Amino acid sequence: MNVVVRYFAQLREARGRSSETCSFEAGITAAGAYAALGLPAGLPVAYAVNQERVPGTTGLEDGDELVFLPPLGGG
Repeated sequence: MNVVVRYFAQLREARGRSSETCSFEAGITAAGAYAALGLPAGLPVAYAVNQERVPGTTGLEDGDELVFLPPLGGG
């Protein structure tokens, strides 16, 4: 199944792009997709699917938009 993945902040820098379409196995969760993409482990990331914040255990469906929201720095 195909999912549009969007990256922000340090995740955008890590992937070298702000978005891409990725193929995943059916039944994958938002957190599973994060791990499958090899993104930085241990980063406290929030997830949004189709513009709604969701827990990492949320299952993805073909055509979903998945956004990884890393913590914002600054001060």
